[in-house]
Amino acid sequence: MAELSMSAPRQAAPGIFQEEDLESNRFLDEALAENKREGLKLAIKARFVALSIVALFMIYLVQDISVLYYEALVFAFMLNGWVQMKVGRVGKSRLELFLIFVDLALMTIVLVVPNPLHTEEWTYAMQYKYGNFPYFYILLAGATLAYSWRTLFAFAVWTSAMWMGAYFFAIYQPDPLSPLSEQIHQIAGTHRHLMELLDPSYIPLEGRIQEVLIFTLVAGILALNSWRSKHLLIRQANAARERANLARHFAPTIVDHLAGRDQPLGDVRSQSVVVMFVDIVGFTKMAEQQSPEKVVALLREFHSRMETSVFDNHGTLDKFLGDGLMVTFGTPETSADDAKNALRCALAMQQTMEEWNEVRNHMKLPPITLSVGLHLGNVILGDIGSERRLEYAVLGDTVNVASRLEALSRPLNASIVASDDVVKAAGGAREVEKNGFKDAGPQDIRGREETVHVWLKDR
Repeated sequence: MAELSMSAPRQAAPGIFQEEDLESNRFLDEALAENKREGLKLAIKARFVALSIVALFMIYLVQDISVLYYEALVFAFMLNGWVQMKVGRVGKSRLELFLIFVDLALMTIVLVVPNPLHTEEWTYAMQYKYGNFPYFYILLAGATLAYSWRTLFAFAVWTSAMWMGAYFFAIYQPDPLSPLSEQIHQIAGTHRHLMELLDPSYIPLEGRIQEVLIFTLVAGILALNSWRSKHLLIRQANAARERANLARHFAPTIVDHLAGRDQPLGDVRSQSVVVMFVDIVGFTKMAEQQSPEKVVALLREFHSRMETSVFDNHGTLDKFLGDGLMVTFGTPETSADDAKNALRCALAMQQTMEEWNEVRNHMKLPPITLSVGLHLGNVILGDIGSERRLEYAVLGDTVNVASRLEALSRPLNASIVASDDVVKAAGGAREVEKNGFKDAGPQDIRGREETVHVWLKDR
């Protein structure tokens, strides 16, 4: 029976991608956090620019000592925005919501309550006649840059509630200009609209309803756009996760190539591939003499060093096998240099082990011996599994032979055993003899009737 080797599992996508499926995805978390940071920075910059313009405009508009009241409030808005940036984070934050509430409360106060520094009599109604409600849109624009669509809806509700609450508060305030209002009523007579326009004590309800209605509609549209942006971010995070999954198995240059294709790994097919098995000799005995923590630490360092050699030589890391690994050259696509890359990789691995053993020797640790087996032949590539779970598999007799050649390295006292098929594809005897390989002739392979002509490199 052919031996089966599988890479890391990949989930099938039976339906539309769900947002909640990525709630624990670190790529989504990172993307949302980065988006929030950038949004807050942009919002604060926009706020400072807008409020600076407002501050200058107020100097031009008011032109007396009472402008200090408005400048102080502008500073308060800037300070509150700076605090929002400092405490801002992804997810629910009561402090952040409170600071947004403070923004809206400050804006309501400055637009409705008469300036206490004014030297002349002023009414709440006169505040409304200046039509200052559009200043709320500055805060809404900043919130659009930094906050989620749900927060924008809350923003609209709070603004509407405060503005209408301020209206009902204002109409019940004492009227210091009631004599003037009575005179205007007498002069305007039956001209109701003219009277409402001129009366310093009258606040029309219809105008307030129109303001909050339009504001809510605009906030809703912006919230919809924010929702669309978040879903785009989720799709990008999913793509980043898929790219990272590819990077676990392929060299960075191959990942760049695969990422631009609709079907990165292609359909089920048969093709010629170099299969490599790598193993630590005597690992079981070594593991028995060490603690589990030290064993795991050793394996992690071993895998990391081997992975570098694989990717540096354009290999595909098919699977970690405890104290070993399986590597393929020619997946997902073949090239003329697959066999050469495989032999270079095997030599690089042995060189890496020599360097690591020097480090281990200084640390008074025993050396690690590595064995490598390589074979070239046709394999079957493709997804196997069910609709719920798919795995990319490399299977066939070539996989079996490569595994047996790695095991053959022990009785042959060789560090690398490569089949004659690999040597021929790499350029022939002259090429491999330069790197210390020698012809070991036909060898019996366990579980196989036919012998395999092999080349080996001594330990």
